Order: sequence, then structure tokens, then C-alpha cells
Amino acid sequence: MSAMKERIAKLMARSGVCSRREAERWIEEGRVQVNGVLLNSPAIVVSEHDIILVDGKPLPSKEPVCLWLYHKPKGLITSHKDPENRPTIFEALPKDLPRVISVGRLDKMTEGLLLLTNDGELARKLELPVTRLKRIYHVRIYGHLQENKLKEIAKGITFEGIHYQGAEITVLKQSGMNTWLEVSIYEGKNREVRNLMSYLNVQVSRLIRVAYGPYKLGDLAVGQIKKCPLKEFD
Repeated sequence: MSAMKERIAKLMARSGVCSRREAERWIEEGRVQVNGVLLNSPAIVVSEHDIILVDGKPLPSKEPVCLWLYHKPKGLITSHKDPENRPTIFEALPKDLPRVISVGRLDKMTEGLLLLTNDGELARKLELPVTRLKRIYHVRIYGHLQENKLKEIAKGITFEGIHYQGAEITVLKQSGMNTWLEVSIYEGKNREVRNLMSYLNVQVSRLIRVAYGPYKLGDLAVGQIKKCPLKEFD
């Protein structure tokens, strides 16, 4: 019986080395070979019998699916490689940690909860907006809040050509012009919370993600990581 074939990006994701989107990007960057041939397009099907190399190394054998909670510090890029050679989270992780990928990203100056996994399919599932996993952020802002704009954000807005679904915003603490907000979103678009704050015409001085679906930051110290049991979220 011939081996079942599937798209190379899916097989790479199942190996845990990356997500499907990352696999497609790596192929376009010329980092992936199949049976000695360098790929330039992800439009190829392969089987587990094919010899697949990423950066000259074979795909790892499938390991049990694991998930880690990481308290990302400010100042680190959520990327395996940065063209500007800025420090990345993966350089800061413990050396004995197996190869992991992030579930989505946090920008350089955002801190807080970042999920890491060794399984590309799990990462993709956790990232998809259709799963409706709530991402909760605590945001310190400077400026006046406009009630009418808060109501608009709750219903969903289009800002700078991008549509954002409704977000939940509540005031946690206020002192003069400084306010701590709790912002809950479900999509996780690029810089979504910061763009919502720009729509409110307020300045962000601190941005911390405290929860992602059923997973909470809790008292995990900055820069620390811990393994976490998988939870049902369907």
C-alpha cells in the first residue's frame, strides 16, 4: 500500500517544527528541501517516506503534544530569526527546552502571557479566530476616554482600513489622566489592542496579556516558563 500523501506544510506542522503558515514562508525563503531538491513553492504533496530537510536538518520525530506558558518580557521579538538581529524570545528560553513555536505573537513592547507548543497543528487551532478564544489584556493608558468611542468599539469598528470585531473594555483603576483598562478581544489581529487604543486617541504606556482562552498568566514571573496541561476549548 502506498503511503498517504499530504501537503508539505501540513506534514511539517504535524512534526511540531512550525505552523502551516510558517512552513509556507520557510519554503518561500528557500529553507526546505525534499529528496535533495530545494523547494520554492509550498504547492507540493509528500509522504512520511520522503526525505524532508529544514535548514539542512531532518524533521524531528513526532513527540507528545505539549504546551507551555511563558511570561514574555518587554523588548523581545516573537520570532525565531530577526533580520535586524534584535533579541528574540527563543534566544531567552531555557536551553533544555525542546524546539517550540509560539501561538501567535506579542509585539516587542508587549509583555505577558505567550503560549508555546511543540505542535504546529495545535498552534494553528489556538490561533484561529473561529475558536473564539478570548485574549485578555491589561492596558495602562494616558488620556481621556470617550464614551461614544467605547460603545463603537464594543460593536466593532473599521480603523485604518482594517475591521475589528467587538472588543470588551472595562476600567480597572484610574488616577488622574492615567487609567488601567481590561481589554478582551477574540481575533488577535496584528497590534489589535494598540490600534484600538489609537482609535480612542489615548497613549499606551504598558500592555500586558493576562489570559488566552482557558490559560492564565497568574503569578508566573517575568521571563519564567512552565509546562501546562492541555485544556478543552472546543
